[in-house]
Amino acid sequence: MSRTDALRKERSEKLIQYLKENPLATDKMLSEKFNVSINTIRLDRARLGIKEFKERLKDKANNASAEVTTLNESEIVGDIIHFEPGVKAKSVLQTKGYMGFKNSSVIKGQYIYSLAETLAISLIPMKMALVGVANIKYFSKIIVGDVIYAEAEVKRKIDTGYIVWVRILDEKENIKFKGKFILKGIN
Repeated sequence: MSRTDALRKERSEKLIQYLKENPLATDKMLSEKFNVSINTIRLDRARLGIKEFKERLKDKANNASAEVTTLNESEIVGDIIHFEPGVKAKSVLQTKGYMGFKNSSVIKGQYIYSLAETLAISLIPMKMALVGVANIKYFSKIIVGDVIYAEAEVKRKIDTGYIVWVRILDEKENIKFKGKFILKGIN
């Protein structure tokens, strides 16, 4: 076995293990992690029969969003990839050009807020929920093409509804947005 074949085999084993722990890693993330080109990662994935990011995302999203009762799948911004009703959830959004301002590549706040809001609402175990109060903070810009992750957690149930905290992070787990939502269930 040549040195190149040995390195490829070792990288393949590490790639498989890494994707088991991080199934939504993008090719860009993988190329940085393994210090190889994106094309090399794509070749490795093809050789190993590993689906591309969008297909892995779609598989996760189809399984997770089936449990949501408060929103229809078409009403959810992003793709839910982990869902525990009434407890916590996680979603991902691949940002696109139409989401940015015309004269820059910065994503408009409406898309970031909507990602957070719909994930928070999806957690409420009722037929319908609305935001009563939202306390939000943007930390840094998100650029067209970035993949962002939203994490929501029900902090507590109150007389009038639920308190849900949401964080939005980039691929390197830098916090881009935080929100505290007080949601009111409607039957």
